[in-house]
Amino acid sequence: MTMHAIDPAITRETSARIAQDRATVIARNAASSCGIRAAAHNPQAASLASTTFDVQLKQGDITNQKRSGRCWMFASLNTMRYRIIKKLGIKTFELSQAYPLFWDKYERANWFFENIIATANQDLAGREVSFLLADPLCDGGQWDMFRSLVKKYGVCPKEAMPETANSSNTRDLDKYLTRYLRACAKKLREAVTAGQTTEELQATKNEMLSDVYRALVICLGEPPASFDVRIRDEKGELKASGTYTPQEFFREYVDMDLDSYISIINAPTPDKPYYRSYTVKYLGNVAEDGGVRYVNLPIESLKRVAVAQMHDGLPVWFGSDVDQGFDSERGLLDPASIDVDALFGLPIEAGLNKGDRLQYGESLMTHAMTLQGVSLDAAGEPTSWRIENSWGEDHGHEGYDIGSAAWFDEYVYQVVVDKKYLTPEELTAFESDPIELAPWDPMGSLA
Repeated sequence: MTMHAIDPAITRETSARIAQDRATVIARNAASSCGIRAAAHNPQAASLASTTFDVQLKQGDITNQKRSGRCWMFASLNTMRYRIIKKLGIKTFELSQAYPLFWDKYERANWFFENIIATANQDLAGREVSFLLADPLCDGGQWDMFRSLVKKYGVCPKEAMPETANSSNTRDLDKYLTRYLRACAKKLREAVTAGQTTEELQATKNEMLSDVYRALVICLGEPPASFDVRIRDEKGELKASGTYTPQEFFREYVDMDLDSYISIINAPTPDKPYYRSYTVKYLGNVAEDGGVRYVNLPIESLKRVAVAQMHDGLPVWFGSDVDQGFDSERGLLDPASIDVDALFGLPIEAGLNKGDRLQYGESLMTHAMTLQGVSLDAAGEPTSWRIENSWGEDHGHEGYDIGSAAWFDEYVYQVVVDKKYLTPEELTAFESDPIELAPWDPMGSLA
């Protein structure tokens, strides 16, 4: 194909028009002086954001994931600690975020090694092997992966395994362990080529896992096998006391049927018909619990089940593209909050619909948070959402964000609810044999 150079006449003509266009000149002055987001800020959108809601759940102190990609863990733990706070009648409580981080890295290393062995006969430059090697130990994840961790390892109070410098800032931990895992991948592929038996390969893998465990202990400390619990309320009354394993603590105080909570996605693309179940190749962490599973439903279904669960007094884990339409200074998630289309006079936001954005690489799930409240119109339709974030209490509205109805429709991709809120048709769809999506499918993105 012959490539064509830019016609200089186009540049001259455009420059001449700009000089005569007062709106463009004003936009240029504002954007170049203040930055795009500041220049495109729509104060009217912020003024319409109410901080009170028809359904508003009471939660503990805001958590802070700091410089780590653990939002999916924080959001998951926030749904669980809510149960503890409610059960014990206490003002706040925090579960350890370092504890599931440790086990996720350990399990994900094993998941990676197993997939490297399984693909050892594929070309190193092939797309699947390249995908596996790209980011095997990243911080991100999805609800199903967290469920797998808790089923196997339980949870513990933050005091039983507190944060470390490396859990609060995972960059170096991920960097160096990933380098080690890639070196291990080379050895495993060479071992397969050399004709090692399954038993020999597993022995080699187990040595590598031992090294990974040791490195994680150095960075995060060793996870507790058991711990003492003493929890008092604001009046000093002892509400919980005893020695527990992490699994026992989960059963006693969280008391949540993990297998009843399922992921519902909204992916309005031609390759993913609604009312079908899906999984993603190579996506997971705990080998014996399998990978992920969703049912793809219209956005109206996601809103209905989220509202229903909050009406019953329980928060909702959800995944979204958080940077879209995000006025972070004011904690407002609304496509109208940053009006770049008006600033540039171009259909930037309006140029692609939700399905198009997924297909053309413009949007995918990037962040998990927790729905804690909702406002409804006279017909019972959501008009705004109260969102618990994990960026500390100095963010947004004392740690909370407000999401508009339009933002939810356009940029929410996944919610996790008790399957009892699904209709028989929706539940049948979830329980059907899942269609396997490619590893790089946008619905396989990690929050």
